[in-house]
This record gives sequence, C-alpha cells and structure tokens, in this order.
Amino acid sequence: MSRDDVATGAPGPGDDGSASDDASVVAELLGRTPAGAFEVVVRDADGRPAVIANAPFLDDGTPMPTRYWLCDPFLREVVSRLESTGGVREAEAAVPADRLAAAHAAYAAERDALIDPGRAGPRPSGGVGGTREGVKCLHAHLAWWLTGADDPVGEWTARRIGLHPA
Repeated sequence: MSRDDVATGAPGPGDDGSASDDASVVAELLGRTPAGAFEVVVRDADGRPAVIANAPFLDDGTPMPTRYWLCDPFLREVVSRLESTGGVREAEAAVPADRLAAAHAAYAAERDALIDPGRAGPRPSGGVGGTREGVKCLHAHLAWWLTGADDPVGEWTARRIGLHPA
C-alpha cells in the first residue's frame, strides 16, 4: 500500500461529499462529535474519511493546534502499536533535526495562514500536533504526510507500518 492508495479530498463512492454525511461518519470514526469545523482531505480506498483538516479554533473558541487528524481506524491502530513500542523515540532519532524543524515550521505557517491577523486572544501554537520541537504524535505526522505534505516523520511512520515502500 502507498500514499497513492488514498484520494485527497475527493468524495467517496456513493457519497455526495456533503458536510452532513461526512460529519456523521467522522463522529462514528472518532467515537465522538468533533468539537470544531473540519473538512475531509483524505479518503480511504472505499471513500471513507481517513484524514480531516481541523479549523484553527474549536467551536467554543479554544485554539486547535492539530490541523490534520488521522481518523482511519486501521491506521490509528497500527500507528498506536508503533508508538507503544518506542516509535516516537525511534522517529525522533531517525529524522534529521533540521528537516523536523522545517516540517514543524511549514505546518504552523499553513495553519496560521487560516487565522485572521487581527484576531484577539489565544492562538494555536507549535508545529505538527502542537509540538514546538521533537516528535509528539506519529498519528499527526502520518495524517499530514497523507495529504501530500513533506513530513519526514510521517514518511518514516508510513514506511514502518508498510504504507510506503522503503
């Protein structure tokens, strides 16, 4: 399987792509109603949401630093297994610090570009998954990589779980 096996942003088979259809499916996949606006940006081979892009703020105004969220249950499970066996530390050791820093900066810039510069109050901060440096969450890195982003930790994760050829 590769990143090409998912379609970015395209409505799935039998799905008109409506926000209400996506909202109910995403709520089912997450096991809860999302607390803020989102859009489906990556779908699995069957057309079900695999990655969502969150708005920079939740509905109550709370900053949301995590722009991309992995909602595919299979991928969440295999990434959780990788994290539970030391995957975060391994990824941090395997990826050059300058490439990781560049990924965090690009992620933050993309998210921050969605915020009105005149907005007062707290703002989301950090890079991938809200972290400022290092690796915090392989799920967030993989989600962003699946959108087509140049995320070296996402790519490392994809290789480790067999999603991307070595």
